Amino acid sequence: MPSSQAMTHVAWSCDGKKLAAVGIDKITRVWIPEKSMESRSATTYTGGHSDDVDYVSWNPTHPELFCTSSQRDRRIVFWDARQSRYTQQLALKVSPVQTSYSPDGRSMLYVSAGHQLFFMTLGRTPDDTKDEWHLSEREATAGSTAIFNHLGDGVVVSHHTEHTLRVMDYPSLVVKESPAAHVGGCIALALDPRGRYLASGGFDSIINMFDLNDWICARTITVCENGINALSFSYDGEYLAIANGGTYIDICATETGAPLHRVPALAPSPTVTWHPSKYVIAYCGQTKAREGGPAPVAVISMFGLLE
Repeated sequence: MPSSQAMTHVAWSCDGKKLAAVGIDKITRVWIPEKSMESRSATTYTGGHSDDVDYVSWNPTHPELFCTSSQRDRRIVFWDARQSRYTQQLALKVSPVQTSYSPDGRSMLYVSAGHQLFFMTLGRTPDDTKDEWHLSEREATAGSTAIFNHLGDGVVVSHHTEHTLRVMDYPSLVVKESPAAHVGGCIALALDPRGRYLASGGFDSIINMFDLNDWICARTITVCENGINALSFSYDGEYLAIANGGTYIDICATETGAPLHRVPALAPSPTVTWHPSKYVIAYCGQTKAREGGPAPVAVISMFGLLE
């Protein structure tokens, strides 16, 4: 798509039938990849944001529910893909950079541009006629990236200036472990679906694989020549996809760390995400403008087998 801005995030619905993309404007676009990925075949969701949307997350328990966030308008907006109007809109005092649902879909964490971690929960007050999202009153915690564990009773947090990770109980946020991870800070985290490994990636271009039993680094992956932007495990935990500052996505074997394939990309991707039940990755970005060359375009790409 011709655009002066990049696609900044793509995400699959929990059933893998829909792919959402945001970044170039106030619109969220949702495709059904098995039918078509042409730009005109996307369902568009508008009216929730007054400025560019830059992140999207799908509810892990419901294939039609998702939320979008914008750093510029400081909003997190909740949607049901079956209707065009948003279901809830939350105004924040900070700029949300990343959102992540808990496994039961009833808690959410978000990280701000000021590298702080906040929470919200889905519930009902005496005034509510239905479940609504409510911001947590708790004090913010330092963090640049964060994810819930598979049980939803813990969170893993990284910081762009800290060389250690923090593993905390939820909701108490008591720190249980703080393994050393990266020289110069960590900006990418992913949990193996089998619950055996946590992958972390940093500015040092290295990926560490931590054994979740003892939080010891089981292996290090050094295939990338650039800082790591994002990590994603395949649905069976066998493969790790790595987005970085280069124009490629690397795919490595989880158990050995061996590089298996380098997927060429039109542009460096800020994110990469595996399909929840197939060997397909989605990624995005924007081509660079070159003098005398074509205008920059925002890109969404897929690689793998959708059949």
